Amino acid sequence: MELVRIRRALHQIPEIGFQEVKTQAYLMDIISQFPQERIELVKWRTGLAVKVRGDNPTKLIGWRTDMDALAIMEETELEFQSQHPGFMHACGHDIHMTIAIGLLHKLIDEPIQDDVVILFQPAEEGPGGALPFREWLKTDKPDFLPDCIYALHIAPELPVGTVGTRSGLLFANTSELFIDLHGKGGHAAFPHLTEDMAIAAASMLMQLQTVVSRNVNPMDSAVLTIGKLSAGTVQNIIAEHARLEGTIRTLTSESMSQVKQRIEAICRAVEQANNCQVHIDYGSSYLEVKNNETLAENFLRYASQVKGIQAIQSDAAMTGEDFGYFTEQIPGVMFWAGVSSAYGLHHSKLNPDEQVLELMSDFLHGFFLKS
Repeated sequence: MELVRIRRALHQIPEIGFQEVKTQAYLMDIISQFPQERIELVKWRTGLAVKVRGDNPTKLIGWRTDMDALAIMEETELEFQSQHPGFMHACGHDIHMTIAIGLLHKLIDEPIQDDVVILFQPAEEGPGGALPFREWLKTDKPDFLPDCIYALHIAPELPVGTVGTRSGLLFANTSELFIDLHGKGGHAAFPHLTEDMAIAAASMLMQLQTVVSRNVNPMDSAVLTIGKLSAGTVQNIIAEHARLEGTIRTLTSESMSQVKQRIEAICRAVEQANNCQVHIDYGSSYLEVKNNETLAENFLRYASQVKGIQAIQSDAAMTGEDFGYFTEQIPGVMFWAGVSSAYGLHHSKLNPDEQVLELMSDFLHGFFLKS
């Protein structure tokens, strides 16, 4: 298969969550060119589920790939860069989808014993496609709900051929955070007649930095980052509105609840102190990704025996991934796959090494054959 061509075509049509219309259509066109005798395809919103029948199935193995892009202006200067200005596959989902297509092709050409379902899932970056996709499978297509499930994520810092994972916790609980403050604006010359939301937001920002340092057990791990603060319109008008945007990441759901409770207490205090109204929106929230111990050990054992593959034990990371909604109810494993890029995830110059496409397609086919 011409996987490089497929990847480059996908790279040129990046679309954000639940808007992957061109992406879905392109994938369906590619899949329609395969022999159809062994496969069954169904659509879910802007996603797809493709089941491949095995020769003598005893279980249904799941493979999940995400489809959506990020709202980032591409700066790679590649000849096949994004044709949708302001959007880019800066998290490698074009690589993920292409590997899934390569795996599908191999499963059709060289059938294995078990059935395999490949889930092309939209909206991983937000607002979160895994949970509603899982629930739809349970209620509407239970014969497509896998008995076990696997997924990969590219790792720019690792060389091609390296795969890494671990038993248990791999990725953290995550939650977006948006806080809006509404007060009373006015002329800069008459501050006593206003309620300044720039001041209120600045005060809140400083207080939020105490949540992890003073409210989370030092033996636990949590991150609360405010990445954006905006307030006001021009230099001589006191701000009537301010907005903070950030992210929360914890290793346990209990810590996530604790952090949110403290954020809400700070917001109530800022309301009182600044005579304003504060609204909190947690946006998309994702569960931690917990790898099944037995499946993860089997995966690493297999990978360590494959020529051209280096298997490593990964550390847990504060990365967020909605694959956790699958592993919440289905035994599964997510792993890192090296792509040797000088620029990292969510960077406008991310440029994965395309050698990973054939390598991972072959590797996964062999793994499912032995699973």
